[in-house]
Amino acid sequence: MKKIRCIIIEDEPIAAAIVQSYIEQVSFLQLEATFTDAISAFEILKKKPIDAIFLDIHLPKLKGIDFLKTLTKPPQIIITSAYEEYALQGYEFEIADYLLKPFSFERFLKAVNRLHKSTEPPLEDNNDRQHRFFNVNKKMLKIYFDEILYVESLKEYIKIYTKEKNIVTKFQLGELVTFLNDVNFLRVHRSFLIAKNKINSFSANEIEIAGRQIPIGRSFSVVVKKELENK
Repeated sequence: MKKIRCIIIEDEPIAAAIVQSYIEQVSFLQLEATFTDAISAFEILKKKPIDAIFLDIHLPKLKGIDFLKTLTKPPQIIITSAYEEYALQGYEFEIADYLLKPFSFERFLKAVNRLHKSTEPPLEDNNDRQHRFFNVNKKMLKIYFDEILYVESLKEYIKIYTKEKNIVTKFQLGELVTFLNDVNFLRVHRSFLIAKNKINSFSANEIEIAGRQIPIGRSFSVVVKKELENK
């Protein structure tokens, strides 16, 4: 079983000691370091792969929520706080769980078991179809690349359209373009990525896929025209 490498960010020594003692009782958790403030944790996040953070909200120098806002690709987060009023705000960052102090070992174990499931690598198919698992409402949902019709950017999120379903997940469109690295996908607008083999028709200004009129951005028009006319 793969170990989940984690750190604690907690300024109260007793609270930090309790979390550390809980971690030591769980076989799949490996504590890498403990910090009394969030700023001190930045260095280890740059140097070592960290899978999870046990994060307090009220911290010196930089609050826990503000710390989360600085992370572009955060590890899994379990918030440990004495203040329940921050719970809703915490879940906006797709945290794994919110532990309200004081919490028991049983409650801690429930949280890290959820964490363990979310960090396990998804099982591969027994075929060669390319796919990826996307985080949708705290579930990892499989999307096959050959089923994608087009993708729309929603600022910090993207909406992936397929024939069977549409999903919204936290991802940058530019990151998806790099990840897919597939000649079938074409960026036609700052907000749209399309699958060329799903195009029904196109003109100088727009592309139609599955009844949706997708605009062609000015800065993309030359490349799009060249790609589609050569296809």
